[in-house]
Amino acid sequence: MKLAGKTAIITGGGRDIGAATAILLAAEGANVAINYFASSKGADETVATIKAAGGNAIALQGDLRTQEGVDALVNATVAEFGSVDVLVNNSGGLIARKTFAEMSLEHFNDVMSLNLTSTFLMIKAVGPHMKTGAIVNIASQAARDGGGPGSVAYAASKGAVMTITRGLAKELGPNVRVNGLCPGMIDTDFHNIHTPDAGRRGYEAAAPMKRQGLPIDVANLVLFLACEDSAFLTGTNVDINGGMLFS
Repeated sequence: MKLAGKTAIITGGGRDIGAATAILLAAEGANVAINYFASSKGADETVATIKAAGGNAIALQGDLRTQEGVDALVNATVAEFGSVDVLVNNSGGLIARKTFAEMSLEHFNDVMSLNLTSTFLMIKAVGPHMKTGAIVNIASQAARDGGGPGSVAYAASKGAVMTITRGLAKELGPNVRVNGLCPGMIDTDFHNIHTPDAGRRGYEAAAPMKRQGLPIDVANLVLFLACEDSAFLTGTNVDINGGMLFS
């Protein structure tokens, strides 16, 4: 097992990419702590799936835009499992599509807090407990290309996540590796909510792989970056988009 005896925190672990990642890392031997904000049913089901397969997992509700929510998650993880070896910063979202002209300062700040501040707070909080290990930040293809209609704030926040990834790789190496992922269109609730069906069909037609990505596609890459298979990889932001964007 690639993560035997390790402990991983996965934020936004109640559904989609987060849930797939939690299940996969647990299958590779990791103790898993899942954060969720509203997806309580999904988080409970993910924990049940992990435990049914013989793994160890806990789930904790919390708002990771706040210090209190972050501290509660990290403290509960350390109390239950004794350490933190892997952090997957997966929580975040678009909130709503708004053009720059439509966008209020409140909306801009909300998007930044959800995607960027939560990542900053989580990395700060696990620092004292993570002597070695790996951090994987989920950015977005939007950070590469500016995103689709009405997603400038989201793209900017994810671009900042990419930059944090590069900077922290220098600060935290060699003991802690920091990498990011830039998913394209993955078949998740994000696109169920924010992307018209015609846009998704167009993506499938244009992509060299002729399909949307699946949560497990991203989870497999998270596992690679979290374990020693990627021992000489840090400071990267890896594209996973079915060939729609090369960088």
